[in-house]
Amino acid sequence: MSGQLGSDQLAREIWAARALLPGGWADGVSLRVEPDGRIGQIATGTMASAGAQQVETLLPAPTNLHSHAFQRAMAGLTERRGRDPRDSFWTWRQLMYRFLDQLTPDDVEAIAAFVQMEMAEAGYGASVEFHYLHHDQGGRPYTDLAEMSARIAAAAQTSGLGLTLLPVLYQRGGMDGRALIAGQDRFGNDLDCYARLVQGAADAVAALSADSRTGVAPHSLRAVDAAGIAHAVTLTDGPIHIHLAEQIAEVDEVLAATGQRPVEWLLDHVPVGPRWCMIHATQMTPDETLRLAASGAVAGLCPITESSLGDGIFDGVRWTGAGGAWGIGSDSNIRISLTEELRTLDYSQRLRDHSRAALADAERSTGRALWDGAAAGGAQAGGRDSGAIASGKWADLVAIGDLGPDGIGRSGDLLLDTLIFARDDREVTDLWSAGRHLVSGGRHGAREAIIARYAAVMTRLRDVL
Repeated sequence: MSGQLGSDQLAREIWAARALLPGGWADGVSLRVEPDGRIGQIATGTMASAGAQQVETLLPAPTNLHSHAFQRAMAGLTERRGRDPRDSFWTWRQLMYRFLDQLTPDDVEAIAAFVQMEMAEAGYGASVEFHYLHHDQGGRPYTDLAEMSARIAAAAQTSGLGLTLLPVLYQRGGMDGRALIAGQDRFGNDLDCYARLVQGAADAVAALSADSRTGVAPHSLRAVDAAGIAHAVTLTDGPIHIHLAEQIAEVDEVLAATGQRPVEWLLDHVPVGPRWCMIHATQMTPDETLRLAASGAVAGLCPITESSLGDGIFDGVRWTGAGGAWGIGSDSNIRISLTEELRTLDYSQRLRDHSRAALADAERSTGRALWDGAAAGGAQAGGRDSGAIASGKWADLVAIGDLGPDGIGRSGDLLLDTLIFARDDREVTDLWSAGRHLVSGGRHGAREAIIARYAAVMTRLRDVL
């Protein structure tokens, strides 16, 4: 399986008993996938033609807008409490630093291919990699400064999943400018090195299929100063992502150093717009929520990770009420499940507000609103021309089966409600990324080889940790 599939390996025609189109649900949908991986002609009310790939329900496949691929190999390793009875994000972070110090470029490539395979099988049409593991142990640069970025691109070549690669700028250990600590030294770059790193990453991604691209990611206000953010933005016309207002301690540190909270400071000092994606944003005041939503930036939500790390609950009801764009990411990758991310997001709103169907609106059920939001916001955040089943868009498509007994007699938005709240990702039958048919019968075409390589890495890490 390759990210450079030839045109003869692309799906030519797909027929769906039903599909979610920009104008709503339609039956008997036939569409062409052009040789460049984009959606061509779409027709409704048709019968399946000979040779067409036939599916039950066809949906736009959302982009996973936030991933730290290497953290997938940590899943299940951080659930013990240490000596500190108040285990938190900050103690988890120390464990993460010790873990990543063991990783080689070969390890990172194998882990990334594995997690991308899981994303495809879960229904994601592409991935945005927030990539900050740049250097060797002790912060020593590799001979090729962009070696690790090239390994993420190589993983996408193996998995076939569309990639937006965001090299991360990491300058300092905190708002006071303190030096990076052990573990963080594998992240750090000055501005000149970062510019070379971004170019190296772009060169690596250029070898992939045309739907893949790069952007930049100033890590956070704690890790990047104002000059660093301004510099990073000049290096790309692609997406710009930043961790923002994730933790209470982060808010307090920024407030103490600048006199402003993180969202407040960024909006007052940086021309934030639709190219931006604010990862987490779980610690916002109502006014900050409304101001940030009005900027056109995407809120990058990672509900499973935010639950795992105790980040807090995103103000989704206020955000969507203000017309804010949002999408879903798997972040720490402890569990790759698109349906569970969406369900967790909505349930968090219900728990906070003592409500039901928190993110539904007058026209759309909860499941429909969740899917629409994730598809549109993920595409925007990834700088990816997808997010809808429409002519000219990349053919990022996911097919869902009949939902078993739960699907009997159900159509329209009820199908999405049933998928998200009563079923799970195992209903995914097929996945196309820019027309590349990666998943068939629920399984990725290169599954066995990818798993074997990942298992070898996990065996080595078991022996050294």
